[in-house]
Amino acid sequence: MDKKEMEKLLQQVASGEASVDEALLELKEAPYEDMGFAKPDFHRGLRQGAAEVIYGAGKTPQQVLDITNKLREHGQKTVLITRMKEEAATLLKINIEDFEYDPLSHIGIVGELPEKDGKGKIVVATGGTSDIPVAEEAAKTAEVYGNEVVRLYDVGVAGLHRLLGHMDEIMSARVIIAIAGMEGALASVIGGLADCPVIGVPTSVGYGASFNGVSALLSMLNSCASGVSVVNIDNGFGAGYLASMINHIE
Repeated sequence: MDKKEMEKLLQQVASGEASVDEALLELKEAPYEDMGFAKPDFHRGLRQGAAEVIYGAGKTPQQVLDITNKLREHGQKTVLITRMKEEAATLLKINIEDFEYDPLSHIGIVGELPEKDGKGKIVVATGGTSDIPVAEEAAKTAEVYGNEVVRLYDVGVAGLHRLLGHMDEIMSARVIIAIAGMEGALASVIGGLADCPVIGVPTSVGYGASFNGVSALLSMLNSCASGVSVVNIDNGFGAGYLASMINHIE
C-alpha cells in the first residue's frame, strides 16, 4: 500500500464505502517479511511515497524472482529491478508474464508503468552515446515513478551547438539530469542555462586519467554553476529517483 492507496482507503471509510474493520485488516499487514536472505519492505511506498526497488547486482536469479513475487503478493503493482543480470532476466521472463527487460541499462520492470502524475518534464541529457546506459537507468527509474521524460542524447560540450539546439526542452524542464564522463563539463554548462535544479551524474566513461569517473565526479562537485547537485558515479537510479521527488513537489 502506498500513500495514494492509503488516502483512498481512508476516504472510503469516511464516506461509508468501507468499514473500520475492513480498513483495520488492510493496516494490520506486517511492514516487512524475513525471507532469510532478504527482508522486503512492504510499507516503503506508504512511508516514502515510492515502493521498494530491487538492486539486482549480487543477487542470484532465484533471489530476484522470489523477492519480486513477494512484493507483488503484498500489492506492489510495479516492481523496478536495477543492475539486473541477463540470467535473472531470463528466469523472470519464464515465470512472470508482464516483465520487461532492457539489456542496455540492465533495468527490469514488472507490471505496467503508472499514470504520469509529475508536475512537469524531466530532461535526461548525456554528453555522449557511451553514457546512454546510465541515462536509460535514470530515465526508466523516473518513468516508473510516474514522470514524463525527455531524452537528449549525445549533446556534449565537444559540439556545444547540439545542446543549444534543444533550448526549448532545457528551459521548459522542471528537473534536468546531466550525465557525462570524460571531464564531466555538461552539468556546469546546463546549470548555466537552465532555471531548474540540475542533477549531475558522472559516468565511468573516459580514458585512463578520468580514473573511472572520478575526474567527472570532481568536476561536477566543483561546478561554478548554481543549482547543480551531484550523485555517485554511474548512479542513474539515484538521479532518476531524486528527479522524481523534485518533480512531485507541489
